[in-house]
Amino acid sequence: MLRRLAVFVLACALSVPAYGDDRLVVFAAASLKTALDAAAAKFQDAGGPEVSLSYGGSLGLARQLAAGAPADVFIAADEPSMDAAAAAIRPETRADFLRNHLVVVASKAASFDKLDLNPAAFETALNGGKLATGEIKTVPAGRYAKESLTKLGLWASVEPKLAMTDNVRSALEFVARGEAALGIVYTTDAHSEARVKVVAQLPDDSHAPITYPLAVTAASKNPAAESFVAYLRADTAALFTAQGFELVR
Repeated sequence: MLRRLAVFVLACALSVPAYGDDRLVVFAAASLKTALDAAAAKFQDAGGPEVSLSYGGSLGLARQLAAGAPADVFIAADEPSMDAAAAAIRPETRADFLRNHLVVVASKAASFDKLDLNPAAFETALNGGKLATGEIKTVPAGRYAKESLTKLGLWASVEPKLAMTDNVRSALEFVARGEAALGIVYTTDAHSEARVKVVAQLPDDSHAPITYPLAVTAASKNPAAESFVAYLRADTAALFTAQGFELVR
């Protein structure tokens, strides 16, 4: 995607202007929580208004926006979810923001540290348990996972063992609590949870690129929305890269 926010970002001051008390409402993919919480706090500390963050599965959030849910900024975990919200965003503000990767995680207490990407290895590691990931029809992480597992020749053997959740952080929590033997989540999710370990990385070429687009909503009347988007792209890189994200420049 063309970086359609380039001119917009340059036009915005990197410092945060003073605003009133109008709360800024942000809908965001659940996998962004750790880094975005920190970025929002930094924005507020720099003089921005209160930021209310609503996390969930990207497609579910897009559908809420399309149905008229009030929000000022939307950050999705995939392009199709942003496409689903196309009528509810300002297209000139849409731009790719971050990239991510898919990994397989197991409980920190698991007896193995490495998982080969073949059916026999998954069968042994699962040991009758579940493989947690996002819902394959509505959650980006689940869609990416299915695409990768299919290309790797693993889908037929693991599909009956899937435990699908409405967002990727819930899948991560299943593994962290020992309720699922394995999980397929983003690299950044694995970085955020000390109770799990990465046992395999799914090849980037086994699924579509994992890109996070963001946009200001069409209904937003909050003057802080554009500044918040510019602030994320210009002033918070370290918060996101520390979590394992890659910034799209």
